[in-house]
Amino acid sequence: MAVSSEETEMAKKNQLTRVAEKIGGAIGKADRKAHKVVEAGALAKEELQAIAKQVGALKKQLDQTTKRLKRALT
Repeated sequence: MAVSSEETEMAKKNQLTRVAEKIGGAIGKADRKAHKVVEAGALAKEELQAIAKQVGALKKQLDQTTKRLKRALT
């Protein structure tokens, strides 16, 4: 039973197609992970900004309390 060159070529094309599908799937997975990391980074940035605002408010409150305490002690 002789294998024709057309059959060999079709087998190679099918194998290449399967490899391309696997590569595409891996790229898709990596892309989804990257999007999740970007979302997590954006959320962390927002949380950090909120914490920075809270720290600023606490610092202002501490400054005011310190001034009042100094006035009370003098």
